[in-house]
Amino acid sequence: MKLVFCGTPRFAVPTLEALVRAGHNVALALSQPDRPVGRSGEIQPTPVKQAALALGIPVEQPEKLKTNEALRATLTQIAPDAIIVVAYGRIIPQWMLDLPRYGCLNGHGSLLPRWRGAAPIQWAIASGDHETGITTMRLNAGLDTGPMLLKHSVPITDTTTSPELFESLSAIAADLMVETLSGLEQGTIVAQEQDDTCATLAPILTREDARIDFHCHACAIDQRFRGFQPWPGAFTTLRGKKLIVHAMHVDSLEHSNRKPGEIDLQGEQLLVTCGDGSVLVLDEVQMEGKKRMKAAEFLRGHQLRAGEMLGEATA
Repeated sequence: MKLVFCGTPRFAVPTLEALVRAGHNVALALSQPDRPVGRSGEIQPTPVKQAALALGIPVEQPEKLKTNEALRATLTQIAPDAIIVVAYGRIIPQWMLDLPRYGCLNGHGSLLPRWRGAAPIQWAIASGDHETGITTMRLNAGLDTGPMLLKHSVPITDTTTSPELFESLSAIAADLMVETLSGLEQGTIVAQEQDDTCATLAPILTREDARIDFHCHACAIDQRFRGFQPWPGAFTTLRGKKLIVHAMHVDSLEHSNRKPGEIDLQGEQLLVTCGDGSVLVLDEVQMEGKKRMKAAEFLRGHQLRAGEMLGEATA
């Protein structure tokens, strides 16, 4: 098929590469404009742009789509059979939805209709789901509300992190999109409408999502910690200052006589009581403005006392 590909981050790159390997003609790649990256603020090309140029595919990076007449003329001239959208980060306007004969096809990082929105992989882990996956669907004017084409599910374990899941799902998304195009061409795929009553939203993450609420059970806190890696991460406050948590695990102990957020010290371990008396062990932490430390080193340098509280002050 003749295709146009829309994507921005590294998650989308395997799909682009798989489409080319499968023999499809990707006539154009659209990606978000290059932006500053890291502390240096150096302008870096998006991962999809880098991959497309390496494959000899022309790239455009429009700021706007809806009223972009030049882009509309370009895509109309290409006349793609399908427009593939994977983690593009832009709302696809109606004129693009209507252009290809097979429509605009999206590889979405959840088992729709669960986790529609910007951060489906993170929220699936953070909410304690036991499985997630990839859904290919035909985009419509709604937020991830289009008819579903194919699905592939994967388990979420008690140790799964977002970076691990991003890696595995990006590869699955690539294979599933190739399979979807083949099925559409052969007429073997029957689109299935989503059940809106089962829908959940996965809103874009904010820094405040990283704030630890010790009134929650330790397992729920650990789920959010694993889901919100590498950003926004997890933090609390200690003695009025921000304390970033880089590593934690759930302990089998119970402290039913302690308050949520209360510190307990056992040897070189830093324990915190959470909801229902559950206990978290903070393995690696970082006080604002300081270097990250293993708990043992942190305890030696800060002389914490059992009974002190985390999370009571505002950072």
